[in-house]
Amino acid sequence: MRNLDSIAPTAEVHASSVIAPGAVIGAGARIGPFCIIGPEVEIGPGAMLTSHNVVEGRTVIGEGAQLAPYASVGLAPQDLKYKGEPTGVLLGARSALREHVTVHRGSVGGDGFTRIGTDCLLMACSHVGHDCVVGNGVILANNVMLGGHVRLGDNCFLGGGAAVHQMVRIGRQAMVGGLAGVTNDVPPFGNVFGLPARLVGLNVIGLRRRGFARENLHALRAAYRLIFREPGTFQERLNQAEAQFAGDALVSEVIAFLRAGDRRRELIRPGRMAAEFGDEEESGA
Repeated sequence: MRNLDSIAPTAEVHASSVIAPGAVIGAGARIGPFCIIGPEVEIGPGAMLTSHNVVEGRTVIGEGAQLAPYASVGLAPQDLKYKGEPTGVLLGARSALREHVTVHRGSVGGDGFTRIGTDCLLMACSHVGHDCVVGNGVILANNVMLGGHVRLGDNCFLGGGAAVHQMVRIGRQAMVGGLAGVTNDVPPFGNVFGLPARLVGLNVIGLRRRGFARENLHALRAAYRLIFREPGTFQERLNQAEAQFAGDALVSEVIAFLRAGDRRRELIRPGRMAAEFGDEEESGA
């Protein structure tokens, strides 16, 4: 069934697709064959559903976003407490969901929405659980799994097959290695690897690619070394880093993340530190 009043004249909808009355299809959007769109869905201008996509719930697909074949957005959360409440997904502009990606809608245990930012790439078979908050520019490689209520900062990269436990926070610009099992919070700019995942250094490559200055890397490296490797209690090391790097915005961001209250998970433990905690020649900084 289709409500033609809610489909923009410039939108293209394949005859085999089913669009429930009440759904809104924006200008220039393209709905390929065998798609199913629920009654509370809004497809933004220029968005594209390639084929065999299912979009349900109170879901908004942002302008220019793309769903590859068999990607689904807004299906009911895998949460036994969910009783059919009207929840949804907010998918940001220009984000791309590749083949067989699943993004489940929020629950009343959160604010009702699973959120994915702008310009994200979710590679084939990755999964975003209910009530996750994914920042802008995030990349999830193939088969990444995010449990419910996970929070990812901007420009994170998660390698193939990585699994993130529910309630975990990962700060912006962090990198999670392939096949890692992340059960604890990861600070901004960190690099974690292993099963269970351990903090092994800074995401130096990612920071360079994003144009962070040489002095930024020096300060972050020194702060990480102080916070995670020097003797003393964790609070003492945090206080020392706060005093030593006062005025450095990036170090202050790390410290604020580490001090944040009401943490559902403990902080990830440091492992054997990689070259980025060594000298400048080793790390290339």
